[in-house]
Amino acid sequence: MELPVLLTPSIRMRLYSITKHFTCLAYMLLCEDGKANIDDRLGEYFPEFRPATRAVTIRQLMTNTSGIRDAHGLCFQFSGTDWVAPSTKVLELYRTMDDVDAEPGSTWIYNSGGFVLLSHLIEQISGQSLATFMHERIFEPAGLHDTLLRRTDMDFVRNSATMHTKSADGQFVRSYVGGDRSGTGGIVSTVDDMLRWLCHMDAPIVGTRETWALMRTPQKLTNGFSTCYGFGLAIDTYRGIPTLYHSGNGMGANAHILKVPSVGLDVVVMANRDDISSREVTLRIVDACLPELAPIKPVDGPGLDGVYRSHRTGRVVRLYVKDGVQFAGGGGFIDRPFIPDDGGVLWPSPIASLPFKYAIRPIGQERPPKIIHLSDYGNVDELARINPDSDLDIAMIAGRYRSEATRVDAIIDEQGMRTSGHLGTVQYSLTGVAAGAWHAKASNHPAVFMNGTLSFNDSGFDFWSYCTRALHFRRIV
Repeated sequence: MELPVLLTPSIRMRLYSITKHFTCLAYMLLCEDGKANIDDRLGEYFPEFRPATRAVTIRQLMTNTSGIRDAHGLCFQFSGTDWVAPSTKVLELYRTMDDVDAEPGSTWIYNSGGFVLLSHLIEQISGQSLATFMHERIFEPAGLHDTLLRRTDMDFVRNSATMHTKSADGQFVRSYVGGDRSGTGGIVSTVDDMLRWLCHMDAPIVGTRETWALMRTPQKLTNGFSTCYGFGLAIDTYRGIPTLYHSGNGMGANAHILKVPSVGLDVVVMANRDDISSREVTLRIVDACLPELAPIKPVDGPGLDGVYRSHRTGRVVRLYVKDGVQFAGGGGFIDRPFIPDDGGVLWPSPIASLPFKYAIRPIGQERPPKIIHLSDYGNVDELARINPDSDLDIAMIAGRYRSEATRVDAIIDEQGMRTSGHLGTVQYSLTGVAAGAWHAKASNHPAVFMNGTLSFNDSGFDFWSYCTRALHFRRIV
């Protein structure tokens, strides 16, 4: 926006979480070298971690099935996005955190913290920095000469597009990533390089065919449910055709890569602004190239509206219709569109950026239903409709709270909620959803992953967000 230079396929932009499959491949190369194993346990490398974390395998880290808390996400969630600190600060949380989101292998929960751990493992085992290892073992051999690991945006890298966030008044502002992205989202690349990389996947020279076959294999949970996710790569179908893909989303930029192996179609989209979805643009390209695919069923009927809460887990889910599209959001996932099937079961829209294997089943014939069943990767939770309360007063929940697991303090008053993590603070506005349920929106941070739900109980509240399940805050005043 400041220079008379158009974006081209040879200008570097941040890949964010597309980085993750490169990090998996880096670890797999160490396995090929005989220096590591995908089923090694974290405790072998980090004996100082608490028991719940030590028992997790590296396979579970790479496939988002570890169930451990996402320390990377928690740092942003409660300390904000402006902190600048090495990734060792993220590791500090794992040395003290002894509770989990779920049992290992029981469900799929996106977890960037696992890739911070994986990054440190690669450096520990290889004796090299992650940037050097990726350059020497992956980027250069594959001919990705404009691709590199850029851990922060505070340095200067030539031929790079600045990231932009749209502010509330509709103006663009420059956006920089805080923290150390490492193997979670640190790679910057070009459209040209990423097209070369997608082509490379068809006949790899970096990594054996056995390694790549494993990376592209969907993992099975302990309940037998397929995650549709391998090692940093999603394996799913779009309009009836198999695809391999991953998204990268963050402040000021996003990107998407997709392969349709059966027709030899590779698509790469990058954006240095966060008000455009690269995933949606990618799917429009696929629609244009393959018009014979199965149609997407439109929303038919008035849709479902209401707030539901689980007596067992405390999870709160809100159903609503916006511009004729059915949405759902709340406990454990970001608000997103859902599409009903012929039996009335709601399924995530194909525009979701990653495999999102949730299903919402209304129980009974009454509309809106009194009960819904939420299938979370095959794990079913029953939620009952709770009535909205227009008389909710924030004074009812005002006080001081603390999460012992993450060492985060929260103060709720007439201004909303202010959290103080070990790297910074975040101010949230709170909106009452129903008795005992409040929606939290980060006041100064536009990223939707910052938002969450507070589900109150006798001792305090549980915080639910995209990367966190039922993190308990105990009332202390």
